[in-house]
Amino acid sequence: MKWTKVEVPTNSRTQFIDITSIVAAELAKTGVKNGTCSVYMPHTTAGLTINENADPDVARDIVAGLARLVPVTGDYRHAEGNSDAHIKASLMGFSLMVPIIDGRLALGTWQALYFCEFDGPRHRNVLVGITSE
Repeated sequence: MKWTKVEVPTNSRTQFIDITSIVAAELAKTGVKNGTCSVYMPHTTAGLTINENADPDVARDIVAGLARLVPVTGDYRHAEGNSDAHIKASLMGFSLMVPIIDGRLALGTWQALYFCEFDGPRHRNVLVGITSE
């Protein structure tokens, strides 16, 4: 599998960025018709998820729910002051796998790939890997 590094700059501490079109563009470059697309997050305070993209309130609600579950301040010992970001990133996860069918990401009608920033703003990246059958 060949991996491609894709830059994802963020501009706030917490931010959900729809990266579906970025990943789809990487897929298009390969010409692969059927296989799998892997997306990997090489950071510990940002994550990845698949969720609804039709209503922006869904991403906002996820951010608000995570803030309630894991507040910025708490009984944390990590000296950098971003323990909540590490926990939220772990809850989201660091990788995704999406089937490729007929040259397209096999996402559901309302699904999108989201980059989840929890300790921004930062200059981030993800790794995209495409395999064919």
